Amino acid sequence: MSRPHQRRFLWLGLAIAFALAGAVAVHFASSSASTDRAEKPTPAGQHDKEPTLTLGADERRRAGIKVEKIERVERAETIQAFGTVSPNRNKFARVTPPIAGRVVKVDVDLGDTVAAGKSLATLQSPELAELRTALQQSQAEMTLAKSSLDRSEKLSTDGAMAQKDVLRARSDFERAQAAVSAVQAKLTTLEVPIVPAAGTPTALLSVTSPLAGTVVERTAVLGEYAQGYQSMFAIADLLTVWVETSLYDRDFGDVAVGATALVSVSAYPKERFRGIVTYIGNILDKDTRTAMARVEIANPGNRLKPGLFADVAIDKAARTAALRVPESALVLLQGQMTAFVARGDGFEPLPVEIGARNGGMVTVKSGLEAGDEVVVEGAYALKARLLKSQIGDAH
Repeated sequence: MSRPHQRRFLWLGLAIAFALAGAVAVHFASSSASTDRAEKPTPAGQHDKEPTLTLGADERRRAGIKVEKIERVERAETIQAFGTVSPNRNKFARVTPPIAGRVVKVDVDLGDTVAAGKSLATLQSPELAELRTALQQSQAEMTLAKSSLDRSEKLSTDGAMAQKDVLRARSDFERAQAAVSAVQAKLTTLEVPIVPAAGTPTALLSVTSPLAGTVVERTAVLGEYAQGYQSMFAIADLLTVWVETSLYDRDFGDVAVGATALVSVSAYPKERFRGIVTYIGNILDKDTRTAMARVEIANPGNRLKPGLFADVAIDKAARTAALRVPESALVLLQGQMTAFVARGDGFEPLPVEIGARNGGMVTVKSGLEAGDEVVVEGAYALKARLLKSQIGDAH
């Protein structure tokens, strides 16, 4: 090969070598930059900032936007528990007949409101008839013995009768008097009128309500034979009710009798009923490690029905200052609870960390500050508008 051709191949080889070296250098530089970017962490708490929504006055009105300034409010932390609505046992009575008899009349039904002393049912009782008949006989014998004693004492005064006969007459009278007292005492113990109402057969007994309230149970059936002290009715004054719940041993130091409690039931999901803790049990259940606690609540209109399940939030003794917003102020946006804050003519969505919910309010741990003007109504309309704008930008 000639020398010119050799030099040509030499220069071509050097050019290829330099090109390969440059490519390798670019590759390593690119890999290094990518690695640096991958290893460099994003500062904590920094995310892509959502755009601020700008709405005119008419748009705000149509969207139902309502803004409130939030401040730190001191309030008690709460203990969450589950409970059951039950009648106030201090104003509850099971009505039982004091003596056996056949039910010949039923005057009330479930749900009826009754006054104290109101007749609930009437019994026909052979035993009662026997007692009243025995009383009448004893009273007649006592009257006869009294007449005999009076006559004997008069004759004794005139000397026409021996003293021993007078003593015998006095003994007969006292025996008859004791017999009357015994029957009267039995009738009184049974809380049965000693003398029936005028025109009423001696065998009839009226079973009455001991208190004013509502008939919540009834087992009395017309024609059936009711045993003595067998429950026929239950009467409850439902103007107040109890919510009975359980407290864990770890909560005993934070709750005391007199603490305020808020109760909610599924029947009225938007309402909260305020009550007072009136009792905390003294004995711990060995299996659940809980003790019973009782919350008493006013119940106008009998809206809280015994048997309803309830969520109970009991105030702790300690109080803390916290930012709180209505539940309506929060929306879920990109998997994060978010609140809209007024900024000039617009609204900025801010991610927030939330805490306990209570009474329709939510504690905000972070994301908002005291003095922020937060959208408390219309947040969902702002969320929809924000998502719509993002979809538009994507296209």
